[in-house]
Amino acid sequence: MNVQNYMTAEVVTVPEDTKVLEALDIMKERNFHRLPVVRNGRMVGLITEEIIQENSPSTATSLSIHELNYLLTKTTVGDIMHKTVVTISATDLLEEAAVRMLEDEVGALPVVEDEDKVIGIITDKDLFRAFIDVMGYNNKGSRIVIDIPEDHSGILEDITNILAADNISINQIAVYRQKEVTQVVIQMDSLQLEEIKEILTTEGYTISSATSKEPKNN
Repeated sequence: MNVQNYMTAEVVTVPEDTKVLEALDIMKERNFHRLPVVRNGRMVGLITEEIIQENSPSTATSLSIHELNYLLTKTTVGDIMHKTVVTISATDLLEEAAVRMLEDEVGALPVVEDEDKVIGIITDKDLFRAFIDVMGYNNKGSRIVIDIPEDHSGILEDITNILAADNISINQIAVYRQKEVTQVVIQMDSLQLEEIKEILTTEGYTISSATSKEPKNN
């Protein structure tokens, strides 16, 4: 899946001359933690709650509340914004977005095209949502985890053939290779959990986890 499948397309941006207090009000009203800063429709920086906090006088200073408010009303986002911003393209894979967030220790990436034109934003929460969707966690049906002590070619084909022979449809399948064991996670439509477990254990497979989820009532 690509970034465009999970990004927020309606992005709130602010120009460089926006006052810091105004930017804070926008973040609070929209429940945002960051805002792209634009000039002529092109991104030139990023302002976040953390940046504002870092650039605010400490409570230990001798500034009065009046002086502090005066300072904040005069400071613009352009004065303190981060000008070097990690971005991503809408056509990039979600995995690439995850890697960039981890490597650069950021919680969001502005999505840009055509020389930094902002067309969206993707956050770590969007990646969590994508992971849940890919794994089918919220779907009705059964989920099993099969432990494979000695991984070898042909295992997935064997498992899918076994389930297909009993008309059990697979919605999602994932493989996690660890040092001591390989785990195959399978999400299926069927709610016949005990029958599925018996089918696979009879064929010699070890089930380490098995759960089922009934469909939600509308």
